[in-house]
Amino acid sequence: MDTSTVKKPADVKKAITLQGMAYKSVVTLYRLFAILALYVVLFGVLGYGFMMGFYAINTSWAAPVILSPSDDKSLDFTEKLVTSKQSLENLSVDKKRLDGSIEEMMSHRVSLLALAPELQAAIARENQHNRTAGPQLVQLDQQKQADNAKTQGVLVQVRQVEAAIDKDLAAGLITKGDAATQRAALNQAQTSYTDSRINEVMLTDNILEKTTTHTKSLDVLDKQAELRSEIAQLDIAISVAEKQVREESQQIDRLKAAIATAKQTPYYLSVSGGSAVNFAFVPYDNQSNVAAGAPVYDCYLNMVVCRQVGTVKHVFAGEEHAIHPIFRTDMRGFMIQMQLDHPESAKSKTVFLNRKPLLF
Repeated sequence: MDTSTVKKPADVKKAITLQGMAYKSVVTLYRLFAILALYVVLFGVLGYGFMMGFYAINTSWAAPVILSPSDDKSLDFTEKLVTSKQSLENLSVDKKRLDGSIEEMMSHRVSLLALAPELQAAIARENQHNRTAGPQLVQLDQQKQADNAKTQGVLVQVRQVEAAIDKDLAAGLITKGDAATQRAALNQAQTSYTDSRINEVMLTDNILEKTTTHTKSLDVLDKQAELRSEIAQLDIAISVAEKQVREESQQIDRLKAAIATAKQTPYYLSVSGGSAVNFAFVPYDNQSNVAAGAPVYDCYLNMVVCRQVGTVKHVFAGEEHAIHPIFRTDMRGFMIQMQLDHPESAKSKTVFLNRKPLLF
Protein backbone atom coordinates (compact mmCIF):
# COMPACT_ATOMS: atom_id res chain seq x y z
CA MET A 1 0.00 0.00 0.00
CA ASP A 2 1.38 3.39 -1.06
CA THR A 3 1.38 5.66 1.97
CA SER A 4 1.91 8.81 -0.18
CA THR A 5 -1.67 8.70 -1.51
CA VAL A 6 -3.25 8.51 1.90
CA LYS A 7 -4.12 11.94 3.34
CA LYS A 8 -3.25 12.57 6.87
CA PRO A 9 -6.00 13.66 9.24
CA ALA A 10 -4.27 16.99 9.79
CA ASP A 11 -4.28 17.76 6.09
CA VAL A 12 -7.97 16.94 5.76
CA LYS A 13 -8.83 19.16 8.66
CA LYS A 14 -6.80 22.00 7.20
CA ALA A 15 -8.53 21.71 3.80
CA ILE A 16 -11.95 21.75 5.43
CA THR A 17 -10.99 24.86 7.36
CA LEU A 18 -9.82 26.70 4.22
CA GLN A 19 -13.01 25.77 2.37
CA GLY A 20 -15.15 27.10 5.17
CA MET A 21 -13.24 30.33 5.31
CA ALA A 22 -13.61 30.81 1.54
CA TYR A 23 -17.34 30.13 1.76
CA LYS A 24 -17.71 32.60 4.59
CA SER A 25 -15.77 35.21 2.59
CA VAL A 26 -18.00 34.77 -0.43
CA VAL A 27 -21.13 35.05 1.67
CA THR A 28 -19.75 38.13 3.39
CA LEU A 29 -18.85 39.75 0.08
CA TYR A 30 -22.27 38.91 -1.31
CA ARG A 31 -23.95 40.48 1.68
CA LEU A 32 -21.74 43.56 1.43
CA PHE A 33 -22.48 43.90 -2.30
CA ALA A 34 -26.20 43.48 -1.69
CA ILE A 35 -26.17 46.09 1.04
CA LEU A 36 -24.09 48.42 -1.14
CA ALA A 37 -26.41 47.92 -4.10
CA LEU A 38 -29.40 48.54 -1.88
CA TYR A 39 -27.90 51.78 -0.64
CA VAL A 40 -26.97 52.83 -4.16
CA VAL A 41 -30.52 52.19 -5.33
CA LEU A 42 -31.89 53.96 -2.27
CA PHE A 43 -29.53 56.86 -2.81
CA GLY A 44 -30.52 57.00 -6.50
CA VAL A 45 -34.23 57.00 -5.63
CA LEU A 46 -33.71 59.66 -2.98
CA GLY A 47 -31.54 61.69 -5.40
CA TYR A 48 -34.13 61.39 -8.16
CA GLY A 49 -36.89 62.33 -5.75
CA PHE A 50 -34.84 65.24 -4.47
CA MET A 51 -34.19 66.41 -8.04
CA MET A 52 -37.89 66.16 -8.89
CA GLY A 53 -38.83 68.10 -5.80
CA PHE A 54 -36.05 70.61 -6.38
CA TYR A 55 -37.15 71.46 -9.93
CA ALA A 56 -40.77 71.45 -8.81
CA ILE A 57 -40.19 74.29 -6.34
CA ASN A 58 -37.12 76.08 -7.75
CA THR A 59 -37.91 79.29 -9.65
CA SER A 60 -34.47 80.34 -10.86
CA TRP A 61 -33.60 77.75 -13.48
CA ALA A 62 -33.55 78.21 -17.25
CA ALA A 63 -32.92 75.80 -20.10
CA PRO A 64 -30.19 76.78 -22.61
CA VAL A 65 -31.35 76.65 -26.22
CA ILE A 66 -29.14 76.38 -29.29
CA LEU A 67 -30.78 78.03 -32.31
CA SER A 68 -29.50 77.19 -35.78
CA PRO A 69 -30.23 79.15 -38.98
CA SER A 70 -31.18 75.84 -40.59
CA ASP A 71 -33.85 74.69 -38.13
CA ASP A 72 -37.55 74.88 -39.03
CA LYS A 73 -38.45 77.93 -36.94
CA SER A 74 -35.43 79.90 -38.16
CA LEU A 75 -36.14 79.02 -41.79
CA ASP A 76 -39.80 80.00 -41.40
CA PHE A 77 -38.77 83.24 -39.72
CA THR A 78 -36.28 83.98 -42.52
CA GLU A 79 -38.91 83.38 -45.20
CA LYS A 80 -41.43 85.67 -43.50
CA LEU A 81 -38.80 88.36 -42.91
CA VAL A 82 -37.67 88.31 -46.55
CA THR A 83 -41.31 88.43 -47.72
CA SER A 84 -42.05 91.38 -45.42
CA LYS A 85 -38.98 93.28 -46.62
CA GLN A 86 -39.91 92.64 -50.26
CA SER A 87 -43.48 93.81 -49.64
CA LEU A 88 -42.15 96.90 -47.87
CA GLU A 89 -39.87 97.69 -50.82
CA ASN A 90 -42.68 97.19 -53.36
CA LEU A 91 -45.05 99.40 -51.35
CA SER A 92 -42.40 102.10 -51.00
CA VAL A 93 -41.75 102.12 -54.76
CA ASP A 94 -45.50 102.21 -55.52
CA LYS A 95 -46.03 105.01 -53.00
CA LYS A 96 -43.28 107.09 -54.63
CA ARG A 97 -44.89 106.48 -58.03
CA LEU A 98 -48.28 107.56 -56.70
CA ASP A 99 -46.77 110.65 -55.08
CA GLY A 100 -45.21 111.63 -58.41
CA SER A 101 -48.49 110.93 -60.23
CA ILE A 102 -50.46 113.02 -57.73
CA GLU A 103 -48.00 115.88 -58.11
CA GLU A 104 -48.30 115.73 -61.91
CA MET A 105 -52.12 115.56 -61.78
CA MET A 106 -52.23 118.50 -59.35
CA SER A 107 -50.04 120.55 -61.71
CA HIS A 108 -52.26 119.61 -64.65
CA ARG A 109 -55.36 120.51 -62.65
CA VAL A 110 -53.93 123.93 -61.79
CA SER A 111 -53.27 124.55 -65.49
CA LEU A 112 -56.82 123.53 -66.42
CA LEU A 113 -58.30 125.66 -63.66
CA ALA A 114 -56.29 128.63 -64.95
CA LEU A 115 -57.55 127.94 -68.49
CA ALA A 116 -61.22 127.72 -67.45
CA PRO A 117 -61.74 131.45 -66.61
CA GLU A 118 -59.86 132.47 -69.76
CA LEU A 119 -62.17 130.29 -71.84
CA GLN A 120 -65.18 131.66 -70.00
CA ALA A 121 -63.98 135.24 -70.57
CA ALA A 122 -63.42 134.51 -74.28
CA ILE A 123 -66.96 133.13 -74.57
CA ALA A 124 -68.32 136.21 -72.79
CA ARG A 125 -66.36 138.55 -75.08
CA GLU A 126 -67.58 136.68 -78.16
CA ASN A 127 -71.19 136.79 -76.98
CA GLN A 128 -70.88 140.51 -76.27
CA HIS A 129 -69.38 141.09 -79.70
CA ASN A 130 -72.14 139.05 -81.32
CA ARG A 131 -74.80 141.09 -79.54
CA THR A 132 -73.22 144.27 -80.90
CA ALA A 133 -72.24 143.09 -84.38
CA GLY A 134 -75.43 141.13 -85.07
CA PRO A 135 -77.79 144.13 -85.40
CA GLN A 136 -75.18 146.02 -87.41
CA LEU A 137 -74.82 143.15 -89.82
CA VAL A 138 -78.61 142.96 -90.16
CA GLN A 139 -78.70 146.64 -91.13
CA LEU A 140 -75.84 146.12 -93.59
CA ASP A 141 -77.63 143.13 -95.06
CA GLN A 142 -80.78 145.18 -95.57
CA GLN A 143 -78.75 147.92 -97.21
CA LYS A 144 -76.97 145.33 -99.36
CA GLN A 145 -80.28 143.89 -100.46
CA ALA A 146 -81.47 147.38 -101.43
CA ASP A 147 -78.24 147.99 -103.37
CA ASN A 148 -78.63 144.68 -105.16
CA ALA A 149 -82.21 145.59 -106.08
CA LYS A 150 -80.99 148.85 -107.60
CA THR A 151 -78.17 147.04 -109.39
CA GLN A 152 -80.67 144.55 -110.78
CA GLY A 153 -82.65 147.46 -112.27
CA VAL A 154 -79.47 148.79 -113.83
CA LEU A 155 -78.78 145.41 -115.37
CA VAL A 156 -82.05 145.63 -117.34
CA GLN A 157 -80.71 148.81 -118.91
CA VAL A 158 -77.36 147.05 -119.48
CA ARG A 159 -79.11 144.38 -121.52
CA GLN A 160 -80.79 147.11 -123.60
CA VAL A 161 -77.43 148.81 -124.15
CA GLU A 162 -75.93 145.49 -125.18
CA ALA A 163 -78.71 145.02 -127.73
CA ALA A 164 -78.05 148.56 -129.05
CA ILE A 165 -74.33 147.75 -129.40
CA ASP A 166 -75.20 144.73 -131.48
CA LYS A 167 -77.39 146.89 -133.74
CA ASP A 168 -74.74 149.59 -134.12
CA LEU A 169 -72.10 146.95 -134.93
CA ALA A 170 -74.39 145.39 -137.51
CA ALA A 171 -75.09 148.84 -139.04
CA GLY A 172 -71.39 149.61 -139.16
CA LEU A 173 -71.71 152.59 -136.87
CA ILE A 174 -69.00 151.24 -134.48
CA THR A 175 -66.00 149.04 -134.95
CA LYS A 176 -65.58 145.61 -133.49
CA GLY A 177 -63.00 146.95 -131.04
CA ASP A 178 -65.37 149.56 -129.74
CA ALA A 179 -68.07 146.92 -129.45
CA ALA A 180 -65.75 144.62 -127.51
CA THR A 181 -64.76 147.43 -125.15
CA GLN A 182 -68.36 148.31 -124.48
CA ARG A 183 -69.28 144.65 -123.94
CA ALA A 184 -66.42 144.25 -121.45
CA ALA A 185 -67.71 147.21 -119.48
CA LEU A 186 -71.19 145.74 -119.49
CA ASN A 187 -69.81 142.33 -118.43
CA GLN A 188 -67.97 144.00 -115.56
CA ALA A 189 -71.26 145.41 -114.35
CA GLN A 190 -72.82 141.93 -114.47
CA THR A 191 -69.86 140.46 -112.58
CA SER A 192 -70.10 143.16 -109.92
CA TYR A 193 -73.76 142.33 -109.44
CA THR A 194 -72.97 138.64 -109.05
CA ASP A 195 -70.22 139.41 -106.49
CA SER A 196 -72.63 141.64 -104.64
CA ARG A 197 -75.17 138.84 -104.40
CA ILE A 198 -72.47 136.46 -103.18
CA ASN A 199 -71.40 138.97 -100.53
CA GLU A 200 -75.00 139.34 -99.45
CA VAL A 201 -75.33 135.59 -99.00
CA MET A 202 -72.09 135.48 -96.99
CA LEU A 203 -73.31 138.41 -94.95
CA THR A 204 -76.45 136.41 -94.22
CA ASP A 205 -74.29 133.57 -92.93
CA ASN A 206 -72.40 135.98 -90.67
CA ILE A 207 -75.69 137.33 -89.36
CA LEU A 208 -76.85 133.77 -88.63
CA GLU A 209 -73.58 133.09 -86.80
CA LYS A 210 -73.80 136.28 -84.73
CA THR A 211 -77.47 136.19 -83.88
CA THR A 212 -78.08 132.47 -83.23
CA THR A 213 -76.32 129.56 -81.51
CA HIS A 214 -73.92 128.60 -84.25
CA THR A 215 -72.08 125.31 -84.54
CA LYS A 216 -68.83 127.14 -83.72
CA SER A 217 -70.41 128.30 -80.49
CA LEU A 218 -71.44 124.74 -79.79
CA ASP A 219 -67.85 123.62 -80.37
CA VAL A 220 -66.66 126.17 -77.81
CA LEU A 221 -69.30 125.04 -75.34
CA ASP A 222 -68.26 121.43 -75.97
CA LYS A 223 -64.65 122.34 -75.20
CA GLN A 224 -65.79 124.06 -72.02
CA ALA A 225 -67.78 120.99 -70.95
CA GLU A 226 -64.81 118.77 -71.83
CA LEU A 227 -62.55 120.98 -69.73
CA ARG A 228 -64.88 120.74 -66.74
CA SER A 229 -65.15 116.97 -67.21
CA GLU A 230 -61.37 116.60 -67.31
CA ILE A 231 -61.03 118.65 -64.12
CA ALA A 232 -63.67 116.48 -62.43
CA GLN A 233 -61.91 113.29 -63.57
CA LEU A 234 -58.62 114.66 -62.24
CA ASP A 235 -60.28 115.39 -58.91
CA ILE A 236 -61.54 111.80 -58.72
CA ALA A 237 -58.16 110.37 -59.77
CA ILE A 238 -56.32 112.55 -57.23
CA SER A 239 -58.75 111.54 -54.48
CA VAL A 240 -58.34 107.83 -55.28
CA ALA A 241 -54.56 108.14 -55.47
CA GLU A 242 -54.38 110.04 -52.17
CA LYS A 243 -56.54 107.39 -50.49
CA GLN A 244 -54.29 104.66 -51.87
CA VAL A 245 -51.22 106.55 -50.65
CA ARG A 246 -52.73 106.80 -47.15
CA GLU A 247 -53.53 103.08 -47.13
CA GLU A 248 -50.08 102.14 -48.40
CA SER A 249 -48.46 104.49 -45.86
CA GLN A 250 -50.37 102.75 -43.08
CA GLN A 251 -49.36 99.35 -44.45
CA ILE A 252 -45.73 100.51 -44.71
CA ASP A 253 -45.86 101.64 -41.07
CA ARG A 254 -47.31 98.27 -40.05
CA LEU A 255 -44.62 96.39 -41.97
CA LYS A 256 -41.87 98.55 -40.47
CA ALA A 257 -43.27 97.92 -36.99
CA ALA A 258 -43.48 94.18 -37.72
CA ILE A 259 -39.90 94.10 -39.00
CA ALA A 260 -38.72 96.12 -35.98
CA THR A 261 -40.53 93.64 -33.71
CA ALA A 262 -39.00 90.73 -35.63
CA LYS A 263 -35.55 92.18 -35.04
CA GLN A 264 -36.21 91.95 -31.32
CA THR A 265 -36.65 88.16 -31.46
CA PRO A 266 -33.96 85.52 -30.86
CA TYR A 267 -34.53 84.10 -34.34
CA TYR A 268 -33.36 87.34 -35.98
CA LEU A 269 -30.14 87.24 -33.99
CA SER A 270 -29.78 83.60 -34.94
CA VAL A 271 -30.15 84.09 -38.71
CA SER A 272 -28.47 87.49 -39.02
CA GLY A 273 -25.03 85.92 -38.76
CA GLY A 274 -22.05 87.34 -36.93
CA SER A 275 -20.77 85.95 -33.64
CA ALA A 276 -22.37 83.06 -31.79
CA VAL A 277 -25.40 84.00 -29.69
CA ASN A 278 -26.48 82.03 -26.61
CA PHE A 279 -30.14 81.75 -25.60
CA ALA A 280 -32.12 80.13 -22.80
CA PHE A 281 -35.79 79.34 -22.27
CA VAL A 282 -37.38 80.63 -19.06
CA PRO A 283 -40.83 79.39 -17.94
CA TYR A 284 -43.30 82.01 -16.76
CA ASP A 285 -43.07 80.64 -13.19
CA ASN A 286 -39.41 81.74 -13.07
CA GLN A 287 -39.99 85.20 -14.47
CA SER A 288 -39.33 86.97 -11.15
CA ASN A 289 -35.62 86.07 -11.27
CA VAL A 290 -35.02 87.37 -14.79
CA ALA A 291 -33.59 90.80 -15.47
CA ALA A 292 -30.97 92.24 -17.76
CA GLY A 293 -27.59 92.02 -16.04
CA ALA A 294 -28.60 89.18 -13.69
CA PRO A 295 -25.81 86.62 -13.16
CA VAL A 296 -26.03 83.19 -14.79
CA TYR A 297 -24.78 80.09 -12.92
CA ASP A 298 -23.89 76.67 -14.24
CA CYS A 299 -23.94 73.76 -11.78
CA TYR A 300 -22.64 70.20 -11.65
CA LEU A 301 -25.34 67.55 -11.47
CA ASN A 302 -27.73 70.33 -12.52
CA MET A 303 -27.94 71.79 -9.00
CA VAL A 304 -24.76 71.61 -6.87
CA VAL A 305 -21.28 73.19 -6.93
CA CYS A 306 -22.22 76.18 -9.06
CA ARG A 307 -20.10 78.86 -10.69
CA GLN A 308 -21.01 82.09 -12.45
CA VAL A 309 -20.57 81.70 -16.19
CA GLY A 310 -22.10 84.93 -17.51
CA THR A 311 -24.98 87.40 -17.29
CA VAL A 312 -28.42 87.96 -18.83
CA LYS A 313 -27.96 90.32 -21.78
CA HIS A 314 -31.51 90.72 -23.10
CA VAL A 315 -35.04 89.54 -22.29
CA PHE A 316 -37.35 88.83 -25.24
CA ALA A 317 -41.07 89.56 -24.90
CA GLY A 318 -42.55 86.98 -27.27
CA GLU A 319 -44.07 83.75 -25.94
CA GLU A 320 -42.31 80.46 -26.67
CA HIS A 321 -43.09 76.79 -26.03
CA ALA A 322 -40.54 74.24 -24.85
CA ILE A 323 -40.23 70.81 -23.23
CA HIS A 324 -39.31 70.70 -19.53
CA PRO A 325 -35.71 69.41 -19.36
CA ILE A 326 -36.52 67.17 -16.34
CA PHE A 327 -40.24 66.38 -16.39
CA ARG A 328 -40.47 66.31 -20.23
CA THR A 329 -43.75 68.22 -20.20
CA ASP A 330 -44.81 71.14 -22.39
CA MET A 331 -44.17 74.60 -20.95
CA ARG A 332 -44.95 78.19 -21.85
CA GLY A 333 -42.42 80.93 -21.30
CA PHE A 334 -40.03 83.31 -23.05
CA MET A 335 -36.46 83.49 -24.29
CA ILE A 336 -33.44 85.37 -22.95
CA GLN A 337 -30.06 86.12 -24.45
CA MET A 338 -27.06 85.20 -22.33
CA GLN A 339 -23.59 86.73 -22.39
CA LEU A 340 -21.45 83.71 -21.48
CA ASP A 341 -17.81 83.81 -20.41
CA HIS A 342 -17.81 80.01 -20.68
CA PRO A 343 -19.53 79.09 -23.97
CA GLU A 344 -19.60 75.39 -23.06
CA SER A 345 -22.31 76.19 -20.50
CA ALA A 346 -24.71 76.69 -23.43
CA LYS A 347 -24.73 72.89 -23.74
CA SER A 348 -25.81 72.31 -20.13
CA LYS A 349 -29.27 70.95 -19.44
CA THR A 350 -30.10 73.86 -17.11
CA VAL A 351 -28.56 77.05 -15.79
CA PHE A 352 -29.67 79.22 -12.87
CA LEU A 353 -30.40 82.93 -12.87
CA ASN A 354 -29.79 85.60 -10.27
CA ARG A 355 -28.57 83.24 -7.50
CA LYS A 356 -27.10 79.81 -6.78
CA PRO A 357 -29.84 77.26 -6.15
CA LEU A 358 -28.27 75.64 -3.03
CA LEU A 359 -25.99 78.42 -1.75
CA PHE A 360 -22.81 76.64 -2.91
